[in-house]
Amino acid sequence: MIRSLVLMIALLLAVPAAAHQQKVTISSIAHNPRSGMLEVVHRVPLHDAEHALRSQGASAPDVVGDVESRRAFAQYVARRFSVKKGEKSIALTLLGSEIEGGRLLVYQEAPSPGPGSEVMVHAQILTEVWSRQENRVNIGTGTTVETLIFSSGDRPKSARLP
Repeated sequence: MIRSLVLMIALLLAVPAAAHQQKVTISSIAHNPRSGMLEVVHRVPLHDAEHALRSQGASAPDVVGDVESRRAFAQYVARRFSVKKGEKSIALTLLGSEIEGGRLLVYQEAPSPGPGSEVMVHAQILTEVWSRQENRVNIGTGTTVETLIFSSGDRPKSARLP
């Protein structure tokens, strides 16, 4: 009985430490019919973003309080995410970032290839930091969403813009 109680307490104490690094990013890609733009939003846990900057040599990254740390991580995300139509890369423009709760949101956009277009997506955000990193990319909006899941070393995957 006591052994079970000690094991349960040890597990409960370990959960907050394990939950600190989530190792999951969520990106959304959608065609905006009003603007004709392809809009991309990446949601990255703040702690994971700071850990990644530290692994790249930043001594004391502060994504919340330091604009330069936030800008550096947003540029990192832009380098690790790409979209193509056929063999041609879609040049995503980095618009900026903001903090929402415990996540950093990074915004990108480009002229949209249009609804019904097949695109190739490659998401390798944080995969060189953690081998178990998972990047989920939701394509579409509302009830018409397809989710692509990327892990370290995955090749680009295709989806059709709704």
